[in-house]
Amino acid sequence: MDDPQAPGTLPATAAGTSPEAPWPLRVLSENLKRYFERAPQAWIEGQLIEFKVIRGNAWMTLRDLDGDYSLPVTAWRNVAATLDGTVQQGSRVVACVKPSFYTKTGKLSMIASAMRPVGLGDLLARVELLRRTLEAEGLFSPARKRPLPVLPNLIGLVTGRDSDALKDVMRNTHLRWPAARFEVREVAVQGASAPREVMAALAELDAHPEVDVIVIARGGGALEEVVLPFSDEALVRAVAAATTPVVSAIGHEADRPVLDDVADLRASTPTDAAKRIVPDAAVEREAIAAARMRLASGVERLVGHEAQQLASLRSRPVLAAPERMVTERAEDLARWRERARSSMAGRLEREHDAVGHLRARVRSLSPQNTLDRGYAVVQHEGRVVRAAGEVAPGDALDILVAAGRITATTETTSETTSETTSAEETR
Repeated sequence: MDDPQAPGTLPATAAGTSPEAPWPLRVLSENLKRYFERAPQAWIEGQLIEFKVIRGNAWMTLRDLDGDYSLPVTAWRNVAATLDGTVQQGSRVVACVKPSFYTKTGKLSMIASAMRPVGLGDLLARVELLRRTLEAEGLFSPARKRPLPVLPNLIGLVTGRDSDALKDVMRNTHLRWPAARFEVREVAVQGASAPREVMAALAELDAHPEVDVIVIARGGGALEEVVLPFSDEALVRAVAAATTPVVSAIGHEADRPVLDDVADLRASTPTDAAKRIVPDAAVEREAIAAARMRLASGVERLVGHEAQQLASLRSRPVLAAPERMVTERAEDLARWRERARSSMAGRLEREHDAVGHLRARVRSLSPQNTLDRGYAVVQHEGRVVRAAGEVAPGDALDILVAAGRITATTETTSETTSETTSAEETR
């Protein structure tokens, strides 16, 4: 039976191992060593939180600048000799490292072939590069800037723990507007953890329903302490993405972190921020008093002008003696009534005379008037006798005269010719 541990019978890869065909520990260690030795070198950046030189070799621990990651780094004496006086514990460095696996103990370490401190000039160059990148993205555009509220309901304040900036902002804000209210988040404002803590506080205040404006404030200090933490790309982008207006009040007038360019308003100092976020109550009271005076003056002018207009209207005849309109109309009515009466009386008189004339003409043509002139109407058996031949002797006649009737008997009749009648009428 073959020995499972014989070199010729070992699985070629880790995937081929099994409980019946395992690798000896030395095989895994040697394979890991060969695997890590194939890894390329890499330049990394971090902060030295441990730095010891023992027998000429440097034993270090490098921590990430943003996250909670650390890595042991070793520099052999030929490299460590170049680090003397250039780096120390707490330094921010860049290092060219390659992984190394020590098979005896199974320890993985990073071997540094080169290391140098990150100088302030390098850091500021990175800041300027980030500034140009963000500007090209449009994050500095004035069109993105949101206006601050005239009078914020609640002011969010992100600043250092028990810092002068905290006291300056709150004191000067309350001097200007005593009723101002704050929601404060005290965080680290320098060091590697500062950007993360500021971002967390910003997120909390941005989500607060009552916060109307957020102030990120820090007092003065060394350039690297003021500019670098507030030029962190993640923090700057978080400020750009915030929905609440953000005021940057970092350091002094000469300090210019990238946060200043992205914020909706840059204040030169924390004190200046207090002057920007709330109005001055004294100035507002003076403005209100001046406005009230202008309003009162305007009302007085308006009332005076209207009084003059009213007096002018009242001085007009129609308003000075308003009954005159009624009187004049009454006089007109009386005249028209008198003219109507006069016209009616004249018309009645003329019509009365016309009726009299007509009456006289009618009377002159009436049968009674004819009878009054001596004529008589002779009737026989109820018919008017117009010719003598209509009656015979002995007929009874009824004679109508102007005053009464006469009964007679016909004795004789005689016919008259038309010529005789005409001659008699002529006579």
